Amino acid sequence: MRIEPKGAVDEIVTAMRHQVGEVLGRTGAVVAISGGVDSAVCAALAARAFGPARVLGLALPEEESDPASLALARELAATLGIELMVEEITPILDGAGCYVRRDDAIRRLTEFGAGWQCKLIVDSGAPGAEHLPLGVLVVRSPAGEERKVRLPPREYREIVAATNMKQRVRTMLCYHHADRLRYAVIGTPNRLEYALGFFVKGGDGLADLKPIAHLYKGEVHQLAEYLGVPLGIRSRVPTTDTYSLPQTQEEFYFGLPLPLLDRTLAARDEGISAEVTAAELGLSVEEVERLFLELERKERAARYLHLGALLATDHPAAAALAEIS
Repeated sequence: MRIEPKGAVDEIVTAMRHQVGEVLGRTGAVVAISGGVDSAVCAALAARAFGPARVLGLALPEEESDPASLALARELAATLGIELMVEEITPILDGAGCYVRRDDAIRRLTEFGAGWQCKLIVDSGAPGAEHLPLGVLVVRSPAGEERKVRLPPREYREIVAATNMKQRVRTMLCYHHADRLRYAVIGTPNRLEYALGFFVKGGDGLADLKPIAHLYKGEVHQLAEYLGVPLGIRSRVPTTDTYSLPQTQEEFYFGLPLPLLDRTLAARDEGISAEVTAAELGLSVEEVERLFLELERKERAARYLHLGALLATDHPAAAALAEIS
């Protein structure tokens, strides 16, 4: 899965200039910088497209964020020569009850209080395993004792709904700064995240343009190296940076190594058979067929996330009435 970085960058930069300047009528870009490779590549592309002076990087930490995220955001901004603004969002989340709502749901399942930490993980089993992924809550006491609790649907939804506030508050602030500067908001999902629904509706799923949503994770890393993204960001394990315990994207949502998902999704997208894919990946045909089914399951779940607001005129009955009249 090799691409030609220069050609890919030139094509994306050309598209960004047209979309922001001619379609949206904006003069620059706001990018939320997380310390990960996707947002770093988007910021670097924006700096090339509009010039560093017309790119605002936003670091949006809260009390449970990994301090490394902010340090890496500062390093990236210095490397690109863009402005970085730090907005601490803990007071907004406190006011909205983010932590209280989440913790109330957790306490219905296990002991949890001051000084405790938590995260959600998905139990997917081995690649191609037959059972559906299951949500698991992990909590750690101040003494370091760790417990795992299988999540009932109600508590799973409440915990996710509460923590989704973090993404939605960040997007609100991105649009605040975009409005005052007459800039566009850049979304940062790669193809895995975009296609398989690893984003929050109205949160990091909301943006004016998404310049790398067609690129697999491995391709994003190739662009990162070409664009001079700092090594500390390029070598960082992809993380959600959402819960107080360290949590990778793989254990929280994807359930499989990202390189394997890249190659499986690419094979499925290109119409390569399960037999050929299995030989390439060193898996059995049955395992690959189950992986293809899991991709389809995630894509179906993502349809709701991709939908915009529905209008009454979208209903088939409305179309039929309009045709009659």
